[in-house]
Amino acid sequence: MGKQTDFRYNTGATKVPWAAVGENYNAADLMEIISFLMQGEGKEYDDAIAAVYEQVKKLDKVSTPPGKLSLGSQVEAAEAACNVYLGTDSSTFVTNATAGFEIAYKYANLKEGDEVIVPAITFVATMAYPLAVGAKLVFADVDPRTINMDPKDVAKKITAKTKMIVPVHIGGYPVDLDPIIALARENDILVLEDAAHAFGAMYKGRMVGTIGDFASFSFHEVKNITSFGEGGIATTTIPGFGPEMKRARFFGTDFSKPIKDWLYNVTPIQGKYGPFVALNSSTTEIQGLGLKLQIARNEEIIAERRRAAEYLNSRFAECDAIIPQDLGNQEIKPTFHLYLLQIDPAKAGGDVQTLKRKLEEKSVTNIPHFGPLYRFKVVSDMGYDADEIAKTCPVCEEVFYKRFTHLPLYGLSDEQLEFMADAVLEAVAEMQAGK
Repeated sequence: MGKQTDFRYNTGATKVPWAAVGENYNAADLMEIISFLMQGEGKEYDDAIAAVYEQVKKLDKVSTPPGKLSLGSQVEAAEAACNVYLGTDSSTFVTNATAGFEIAYKYANLKEGDEVIVPAITFVATMAYPLAVGAKLVFADVDPRTINMDPKDVAKKITAKTKMIVPVHIGGYPVDLDPIIALARENDILVLEDAAHAFGAMYKGRMVGTIGDFASFSFHEVKNITSFGEGGIATTTIPGFGPEMKRARFFGTDFSKPIKDWLYNVTPIQGKYGPFVALNSSTTEIQGLGLKLQIARNEEIIAERRRAAEYLNSRFAECDAIIPQDLGNQEIKPTFHLYLLQIDPAKAGGDVQTLKRKLEEKSVTNIPHFGPLYRFKVVSDMGYDADEIAKTCPVCEEVFYKRFTHLPLYGLSDEQLEFMADAVLEAVAEMQAGK
């Protein structure tokens, strides 16, 4: 018998094998993949693709296909690389960050009537599971400088029903975690770091994603690094729960104690207050390979993004109406997934809505990440009163509608960065002139 895997088939030496992979990819398929990943046009490109195809056909005749396409050695290698990078031993590769959140929420045995504190500004994935199971969402106001969850407001909103606090590292800038962790420990509350933007960020000498009880990173296509378009890494600091997260990734299968005359058992995962049923968030070998390769250059990517942010800050320093991105310090290391651009409306002669329109007219992409969660119809239709919640989140209302937007940082030439900086300065100057 070969090595036992998360899946049912073990293709050890046998005269009649049962392959784990039903249909392999051939040379023509591989060429389609190459053409998709390396797109181009024109005679030079066509000639290069044709030459590669001839070599791939030769390779096809002397190679064998992989024995597994999911949850195999490449997934394990990606997890190992994450463990080394983050300094943990619990990295679990899942379909996306949301799947990692779900495991953490299930560990909390979240149910109707429980409360979860989330920041007023974040992506919908942060709140999806609590909303789906009928838990009550409590929206914490944000810090006006970072747009991250404000620990002081969290303290005001903890009740006896609070089961989880979910700080989100918006744009890859670390949340001020120490006061949040302290509040959680005082009140027996779990902390889930939404680290979707923050792979490689550091908070007070500790890697983001290794501080709360749980964390989940995203490797969706828009993130700093990706695993072929989707994927996430879940981590935990709960003693002994790391191996259980891997079982929670695939239905809670247990190969150590199979049922009678079968290959495995399916057992519940033990949560904080009782067992829960796991679902499927398996990942592929190609995703594992892709993530492993990009982890190796993550520090270079962050450094390039930082250089772009430093350039923008140097340019915006000439205008006191612009509040530039906080670049961090020796204790705080952002990932610069986004560039946070804020203005002082009084000094700028108008609010950010005017600035956004002017930047769009000047062909500069800008997106305020993200809309206030309580303004979405899915929330109001579940019985929440957006206007009443807004009264409890005055900073969110102020900064979103009047002060901030985000700029891109990566994949830009020096000329594009210069053009973007010029456009921002010109737009603010026009606002100040009343144009």
